[in-house]
Amino acid sequence: MKRKYLMGIAMLLAALTLTSCNDFLDITPTGKVIAKTGKEYRALLTYEYKNFPEDRGLSTLRSDEMTLSKDATSSEDYDSYFDIWAWNDLKQQSTTVSFGWRRYYHAIYIANYIIEHQTNITEATSDEINQLVGEAYMMRAYCHFLLANLYAEPYTHCNPATTRGIPLSMVADVNAVLSCNSLEQVYQQVIDDINNAKKYLTVDTWDEGFTYRFNKISADALLARVYLYKGDWQNALAEAKTVIEKHGTLEDLNTSKVLPNYYKSVESIVALEQVMTTGYIKIGEPNKALIDTYRTGDKRKSLYYKAITASAYSLNKFGDKGNDGYRCSFRSAEAYLIAAEAAANLAADNADATDNNLNDARTYLKDLMVKRYASAKYNTYAKELDNMQKADLLKAIYNERTAELAFEGHRWFDLRRTTRPALSKSYKEKKGEEEIVHNFELNEKDSRYTLRFPTEAVEANPNIEKWNK
Repeated sequence: MKRKYLMGIAMLLAALTLTSCNDFLDITPTGKVIAKTGKEYRALLTYEYKNFPEDRGLSTLRSDEMTLSKDATSSEDYDSYFDIWAWNDLKQQSTTVSFGWRRYYHAIYIANYIIEHQTNITEATSDEINQLVGEAYMMRAYCHFLLANLYAEPYTHCNPATTRGIPLSMVADVNAVLSCNSLEQVYQQVIDDINNAKKYLTVDTWDEGFTYRFNKISADALLARVYLYKGDWQNALAEAKTVIEKHGTLEDLNTSKVLPNYYKSVESIVALEQVMTTGYIKIGEPNKALIDTYRTGDKRKSLYYKAITASAYSLNKFGDKGNDGYRCSFRSAEAYLIAAEAAANLAADNADATDNNLNDARTYLKDLMVKRYASAKYNTYAKELDNMQKADLLKAIYNERTAELAFEGHRWFDLRRTTRPALSKSYKEKKGEEEIVHNFELNEKDSRYTLRFPTEAVEANPNIEKWNK
């Protein structure tokens, strides 16, 4: 990834732009932004790409994808991640790592600055300037979207118009004291920003080494995800179809051993986030219940995981190929899954197996499955789909989504936006000859399905959680 050559200038500009400790953003200017040329503005944005939060991977620890064991976890990793895994949000150890609240707002500030100063950018073509502005809109949209899905109620489980969202930051003013907007306002701003990005983005695909940058297709891919999270099935389907039409190629795991989420995969649209870092991977192992969701003939099981014993596996999805850790933030397989889920949900609850929406859902799901299963097993599973009505078909879609996108930072958000199921975790440790089992529970109405605003943010701005209903 060719980010390093811009990092020197980016770090200098960022240092001059922002340092620490102001209001809830915890940032203060020590000088003025001095970026003038297109290269300098690109360097500012590259710095934000390089330091983008790894929270989608961190959220994996809160989901049901990973198990922990005191004997298998180093004391350092235990101290850093255990409270997140165990949903212990009220009395965390001082060593517990933090989600990237501050980093998101830092990135949003830079995005705002680029948007506001686009007419002042020199030594760049109009296409280069438009691309920078389009990426800035995408950066602002993606940051606000992730913040909303970490720190606010899921859109599908509340009245968004009367539910607290997160603070929208829309101007490059570090002295602004922000308060929360409604969840509905946050989502609408995210959608508006993506649509604005579409007006500016000029690059269809980036050359290798620059695929961390947003491109035209990424706007459609993010919009499809946003509509999915809203439960807006018609628009989710339309945007997912657009992605498939433009970038529908899938890795065929019957002939390819390339990880579909690898940034060099044919499926890659944008490879921005590391998602599962080395630290996250080392803390535990894939949950046996997750491993059991992979059916006979599923090529993903041996590609995504490595069998250690008959019942224990290690995660292989982020090993060997591409040791830099960067993986797809957006890829074509997700579009097929969104299209399938949206089409199925458009069918009436009492629709029979011949309903057109259900047939469309089956088609999108089969298009993915044929690339993931051995031929004989695929034929069997595809026939099963043909007789499924809505409820069973949706269950099959969710199962495929779980298997396909495992450890890619989707699971926690999927749990939140769908059924918010009760979760239970067990943690074993040995004290002498005795084995002690600790159990942790999360129920479907549990407030811990949503993160609390960071303590330092609330202390710096006591009004941060307030908003005008």
